[in-house]
Amino acid sequence: MIRKTLMITASALLAAPVAAQEFERGERNTSFEPAFDAQFRAPLEPSGFDLTQTKIAGGLVHPWGLAVLPGDQGYLVTERPGRLRHIASDGTVSDPIEGLPEIFAEEQGGLLDVKLGPNFADSRRVYFTYSKPVEGGSVTAAAYGVLNEDMTALSNVTDIFVQEPAVTDPMHYGSRIVFDGEGHAFVTTGERFTMENRDLAQELDTTFGKVVRVTLDGETPQDNPFVGQEGAIDTIWSYGHRNVQGALYNDGQLWTIEHGPQGGDELNLTEAGKNYGWPVVSYGEQYGGGEIGSGQASMEGMEQPDYFWDPVIAPGDMIVYDGEMFPDWQGDVFIAALVRHGLVRLELEDGTVQAEESLARDLGRVRDVDVADDGSLLVLTDLDDGALVRLSASGS
Repeated sequence: MIRKTLMITASALLAAPVAAQEFERGERNTSFEPAFDAQFRAPLEPSGFDLTQTKIAGGLVHPWGLAVLPGDQGYLVTERPGRLRHIASDGTVSDPIEGLPEIFAEEQGGLLDVKLGPNFADSRRVYFTYSKPVEGGSVTAAAYGVLNEDMTALSNVTDIFVQEPAVTDPMHYGSRIVFDGEGHAFVTTGERFTMENRDLAQELDTTFGKVVRVTLDGETPQDNPFVGQEGAIDTIWSYGHRNVQGALYNDGQLWTIEHGPQGGDELNLTEAGKNYGWPVVSYGEQYGGGEIGSGQASMEGMEQPDYFWDPVIAPGDMIVYDGEMFPDWQGDVFIAALVRHGLVRLELEDGTVQAEESLARDLGRVRDVDVADDGSLLVLTDLDDGALVRLSASGS
């Protein structure tokens, strides 16, 4: 069970303590009433920690995904223009790892998430998501490759999911991949942004605006909710999503976090076969103003978010903290924030957000977050000159 907690961030790219920061949420874009009290604007509760921020490696071009290698082997980091790097524990950045497939790197497209396979120690499988060039445009795809021992090349690269159909709009690829520990991978997608495309989030014959579930080899689990349903793609797990760029699997539950339009970022407990509403209902509005879909924030048969933000935080990936460096944060959810900057920490109890905190907002656009073996937090800054940064307890 996720216990909702506040996210932590570090500010300056220096090995120096960073004090907790004051924060105000700002004015709303819409006036929709939340469906229940804890769905919106939980109390802001500063944790009071001073964090030391250390830049492990810089010079990364829009880093997007981070995977922590076992022991002292360092990290794998994706750069959106289409490069996978190995960063040693001392911060040495490798040449691009060879063997990646052709990647469509335009606008929001490129090389996106990266995760170690569940049996990495034996299989050496590395899973990643990317925008794949195909006839008619590009699609979100997920694949694995086998990483060699010196971490210079991938072999046996195999797609396990390819979105359909292809479109020319290089936006909203979604693109996180997480595992359930039972032989399945969840891959998140976006609805490709445009007015023409976004309605497809409600259609079961496309994988726009969906979470899909496949085996580690890309087969369809036969207990997926739409297997055998006429006209439905059988890899679909849930639908009605906008642009899901964060996901975690914890205690048998899949949680996702997605970008709203102008307002309306959503945290959802994402369950099999359920419809999460986009673009029929939303707690946000059109860019520049105007109603979304029905002009309502709720409708029968469509799931309510467990929590929403207005104005947006623009969420990247998220984790449940399970390290030893910050025992008070055990079970808290940390979310990378692009627009709010830094990290957002949520305290959750029985699926309900109890408190919220913003941290290290001077880091700028944070795209991914993870936990190092020593319990420190690792973040990627999504910038032209991006960095991998460690956030640790002062004095540790």
